[in-house]
Amino acid sequence: MSIRLTEKDTGRTLGTISREDFQVLVDHMEEESSTDQDYYVEHTAIDALEALGASAGFVALLRNAVGESEGIDVVWAEA
Repeated sequence: MSIRLTEKDTGRTLGTISREDFQVLVDHMEEESSTDQDYYVEHTAIDALEALGASAGFVALLRNAVGESEGIDVVWAEA
């Protein structure tokens, strides 16, 4: 099963990621609560995820989603 990522503010689907990439995301991003299903992703966070072993496809998906902005809120759901 894969994980679907969506931009929180716009509802724009960003793509799907593997369980392995999702685990990297969960293990290394800050959660506000145990039921939190969104993360603020910005360029330095993407660099950190890449250094921690996130796949090239996942990193590219995030870089494309953030683009030139300072960062975006990303929501996840099981696909």
